[in-house]
Amino acid sequence: MSGEFDGLVAAVTGGGAGIGLAIAEELSAQGARVAVLDVELSDAPDHLTAVPCDVTDRASVEAAVAEVAERLGGLDVLVNNAGISAVGTVEELTDQDWHRVLDVNVVGVARVSAAALPYLRRSENAAIVNLCSIGALNGLPQRALYNASKGAVLSLTYAMATDHVHEGIRVNCVSPGTVHTGFVDRMLQRFPDPAAEKAALDARQATGRMVLPEEVATAVAYLASPRSGSTTGTALEVDGGVTHLRARSVQSVTALQRSS
Repeated sequence: MSGEFDGLVAAVTGGGAGIGLAIAEELSAQGARVAVLDVELSDAPDHLTAVPCDVTDRASVEAAVAEVAERLGGLDVLVNNAGISAVGTVEELTDQDWHRVLDVNVVGVARVSAAALPYLRRSENAAIVNLCSIGALNGLPQRALYNASKGAVLSLTYAMATDHVHEGIRVNCVSPGTVHTGFVDRMLQRFPDPAAEKAALDARQATGRMVLPEEVATAVAYLASPRSGSTTGTALEVDGGVTHLRARSVQSVTALQRSS
């Protein structure tokens, strides 16, 4: 079957698992030849091209991007998905925490994009999609460092879109809400009541549930698609309504209906 990405090559950082793997699978399903770049690739399926890459190491990044271009015949789409989190307030986080997260989440995006640009300039359908977060625009509890890193990704997206629009390279980002991945499930097991904690994460979204990795992947594919040629410098929220909706809880609505 033909797809929107037929003949195109895509690279997804942090594509070995979770959201990144869902993005890689979506792009592959739509016809792209896809490389997943990650430090851990044991779960990468055979139909994707697995390339070892540490986004905190410029030599590793440059070698990985060059390998993708050589093995798959160029590069048209880059998805900067690799990212890590940190829990704590500014009082609780160490300098090491700040350096580690910013190096992956912000500088890592810049490193991989810089390595990819020479190849993207040769493409007629060049696109970069960065993974941002609702944390860029919403204060989340004990996520000072993570929010700061994603605020930087949002600003970096706009700056990159401006710098490269005249080269025919579109740059956008996706800002997910809390996404239900295996990582979240493992995190939940650390709490005394995992079910209650999951319910709290579900309730954060106005839709009443966490975002699915496949929903994020669909949004990334839309922004990366050649059919989105007039979309650049855009942040697409896939957040269950967190950023803009102030929905009442079901209990509040029921109580209001009973009183009226």
